[in-house]
Amino acid sequence: MDSPFSNQPQDRTLPPATNAAGGGNMPRIVRLAVWSVFYFLFYLVQQVSELVAPLVLILGIGWSALPHIIGIVNGAVGSDPQTRDMIAHVTHSIPDHLEVGSHLLTPSSLVFDGLLLMAAAALCATLSTIAARTM
Repeated sequence: MDSPFSNQPQDRTLPPATNAAGGGNMPRIVRLAVWSVFYFLFYLVQQVSELVAPLVLILGIGWSALPHIIGIVNGAVGSDPQTRDMIAHVTHSIPDHLEVGSHLLTPSSLVFDGLLLMAAAALCATLSTIAARTM
């Protein structure tokens, strides 16, 4: 038989009972602070990665596809020698790599970096979910 108290909902908004000195909350507060910092860092990396990854990926794909597109246009131009010379000049002026400071950028490295940033965003989304559940 049910007691009169078994059908009443529990009030989960009240804090758990602790000892009278109040010292039992300190480890919980420290743990919450640590997980909050981790959650913030994971979420920040996720947001930056989700913003930058598509830009880097599209830039790398566009840079690697540009000489091929110009080659297709060059074949479709016809036999005008001035136009062919101009297209050849533009094709040869496209760099195959850029050096920015001490970083060497190539189309394939930009594509790889874009995919790596997408993986970092997925990993940080997973870790921030775990951190949120742990808090």
